[in-house]
Amino acid sequence: MSFWQELIDNQILISSVIAWTIAQILKTCIDFGFNKSFRPERLVGSGGMPSSHSSIVCALVTSSALRCGLSSFEFAVSFVLAAVVMYDATGVRQETGKQAKLLNLIIEQDWFKLDNQEIQEKLKEFVGHTPLQVFVGAVLGILTALAVDMWY
Repeated sequence: MSFWQELIDNQILISSVIAWTIAQILKTCIDFGFNKSFRPERLVGSGGMPSSHSSIVCALVTSSALRCGLSSFEFAVSFVLAAVVMYDATGVRQETGKQAKLLNLIIEQDWFKLDNQEIQEKLKEFVGHTPLQVFVGAVLGILTALAVDMWY
């Protein structure tokens, strides 16, 4: 079997990639709806609704369970990975985004200078997720994996 055929036949990989793609497109559309402007970086960027990180790992877990079983090594590894990724998305990464927002406000002040040089680039604020964004991403990933499973 050829390399490309093996990749296409990998249901676990395909469901994960599709879940990530759907989440990124939805994220971009939702951002466009709220801000009335298209920002291309939302197609690949982190943060926002729904969480593409949660979507991809939940598709991975669900597909691993469906293809390999709940007692498999693949399911165990993907489950632990999903737990870490989703915890990080709502914890550390969300706090990083809050801190970046505050620092950007401070930097924008006229009286703030760093070694008499103005900061030219804003810090990235969209890095983490709210619990709702993680939950919606998780549901999207699970549903995507179930849909791909019916297709395979």
